[in-house]
Amino acid sequence: MIDIDRVVSLLEQEVRDYDVPVVDLIAAQIKDPFRILVATILSARTRDEVTAAASRRLFRKAATPDELATLSVPELEKIIYPVGFFRNKARYLAELPGVLRERFDGRVPDTVEQLVRLPGVGRKTANLVVAVAFNKPAICVDTHVHRIMNIWGYVETTTPLRTENALREKLPEKYWKRINSILVAFGQGTCKPVRPLCDRCVLADLCPRIGVTPRRVPGRTAAAAGAGNNTGVRKLVSWNVNGLRAALKKGFLDAFHELDADVFALQEIKAMPEQLPDEVLNIDGYHAYWHPAVKKGYAGTAVFYRVEPLQVYYGLDNPEFDREGRVLTLEFSDCFLVNAYFPNAQHGLRRLDFKLAFNRELLASLERLAKEKSVILCGDLNVAHKPIDLANPGANEKNPGYSAGERAWMDELVHSAGFVDAFRKFNQKPDQYTWWSYRFNARAKNIGWRIDYFLVDPASDGRIKGAEIHPGITGSDHCPVSLLWK
Repeated sequence: MIDIDRVVSLLEQEVRDYDVPVVDLIAAQIKDPFRILVATILSARTRDEVTAAASRRLFRKAATPDELATLSVPELEKIIYPVGFFRNKARYLAELPGVLRERFDGRVPDTVEQLVRLPGVGRKTANLVVAVAFNKPAICVDTHVHRIMNIWGYVETTTPLRTENALREKLPEKYWKRINSILVAFGQGTCKPVRPLCDRCVLADLCPRIGVTPRRVPGRTAAAAGAGNNTGVRKLVSWNVNGLRAALKKGFLDAFHELDADVFALQEIKAMPEQLPDEVLNIDGYHAYWHPAVKKGYAGTAVFYRVEPLQVYYGLDNPEFDREGRVLTLEFSDCFLVNAYFPNAQHGLRRLDFKLAFNRELLASLERLAKEKSVILCGDLNVAHKPIDLANPGANEKNPGYSAGERAWMDELVHSAGFVDAFRKFNQKPDQYTWWSYRFNARAKNIGWRIDYFLVDPASDGRIKGAEIHPGITGSDHCPVSLLWK
């Protein structure tokens, strides 16, 4: 078991020169529970520099509950944009003064149980406010704390809430208030969610690296990367970004470079190439093919690559599907990569027939391609195959994404056609999801669905060398998935 006293001591020294998490910085500067609470609400799913700027703008206009009460929701939206979920947060902030006045005599409460009664405040936010605003023992478990504690094997948990409960039983109380600040700084600077910098980590001799894939050592050229490493293994990544322009504001390029893929497939780009900035159109070391929908702001696919494909095929030669930009196929010397964004059956299954027609046509195309060479299908299939692939299967049997017809088609793809679900080849554990609703704090509670896949034709099963889900990468309601391919 990892020596937590030694680890904390080493990390306290290590992160002294790292960037201070924004909420801790604000707390050190103003020591005002109300503004610390507001900054903490703004910080959820938002990069620190964006939170800091939005907080400064807001506090210039509203530094007290009474001043905040004078601002309308549209005014708040304009002030705090582009923090993540700014519309929801503007509504929470508009409600906050009234709730404080009615329930707590206008003062910010100092217990987790009371704080979670405020709009927009979950347990993570409540614990952080208790620790940094009131200097009381509390364990704030964000994604960094949850992830790193599991990497160390100090806990074995599947959600931040379970991590919080486990740490309350196990972590010495003297570390409760500062563990979040330490691990957020460490998680942002060294132990990153994707390709952590294990080669330079102060804990290199202590950390068991459970479930970790370290970064490649810096210095690898794009040409060498494109040719594959010395094992001949290539890395492919697939991600439904739910709007590429929105994802760019939420750290897409940071995630892109951290994942360091040889091929990077995107779904639901919701943009024409001419609507995108140069920073994503011309990523150093990569080229891209784009297949946007005819309708602006809707669907669409793209693939970034390091090695030029032999040919590129747009769609399925069916205008009904192809106008939505749902399939982009790249042919390489040894395989076809089919990047697909499957239709959503929609509420009441009103688009189920359209989806099943698309499914049948795509499967026929996959089987034709598999007669020539290996086939890799990746993308958002908009279906959870088995009960293990979603948090609440019983409640969703007649809902889009888990209806009988959609699951039957997945059975046909996997069992009849024999395509291999790459992730399940290596991982049979529950609670492994790739999509979470933006509602009800579903991602923090890990109430999700696994609907993003890599699937490989049966004859090429032996070429699959690894597959992962990357839930620590945010920026969309989906997270990326990856495949190691030889």
